[in-house]
Amino acid sequence: MDIPINHPIRKSAAWAVHAYTALGVPLALYSGWALLRSDVRGYFIALCAACFVDATDGVLARRVQVKKVVPWFDGRRLDDIIDFIHYAFLPALSLPLLGILPAGYAWFSVIPVLASCYGFCQEVAKTDDSFVGFPSYWNILVVYLYFLGLSAQVNLAFILTLSVLVFVPVHYVYPSRTPLLKPVNILLGILWGLLLLLACLEPDSPRAVLWVRLSLFYPVYYLAVTAVHHVRVKRMERLARSGRV
Repeated sequence: MDIPINHPIRKSAAWAVHAYTALGVPLALYSGWALLRSDVRGYFIALCAACFVDATDGVLARRVQVKKVVPWFDGRRLDDIIDFIHYAFLPALSLPLLGILPAGYAWFSVIPVLASCYGFCQEVAKTDDSFVGFPSYWNILVVYLYFLGLSAQVNLAFILTLSVLVFVPVHYVYPSRTPLLKPVNILLGILWGLLLLLACLEPDSPRAVLWVRLSLFYPVYYLAVTAVHHVRVKRMERLARSGRV
């Protein structure tokens, strides 16, 4: 940008981006209220809104160069706090409240939260082009487990398996940053997000299950691209250690 760093317009724009990120706080509060009222639609809509903010605030922050304009305020830390609430704490709370885990299994909800505490506190939880370890997509898992209507035992198996994968340093695709098939990743991600949004807008409709089942193409695709990406990352690391790059 041509406007000087200290110009009021630049500062206003930077703080506006931070305020946009902070929208996740009232959305989290509303999500909690919705869960306590058994308002499934309200909870899922707030979840979708929070995901949209999280998917777009980083682009805005880089465009405005918030780190240069207000270097004393850590927007990434704010983002991490809000992400932990939306991606780990609230989904764990929703597991028994939405009936995904019955009363006898409710205490297992603490496991993904503890795993996410480790994931969020890693120095290398993110690289320039990867999430390292399962990136705590618990909110997305909740959507699938709720709509697919699997047994409590199967639900628990998914939760425990993904909790373990938080500790396994696989390099997962970061859709907005990973160079490998980036345009395809983003395009398919938008289509996937729209299908889940349709389901979340009408959670009591039979069509919702159809939208969710159709959306399964993206998790399968995402895991396949992640496998290729991880192999490429490890190959580059070996070449770097050998001094060949």
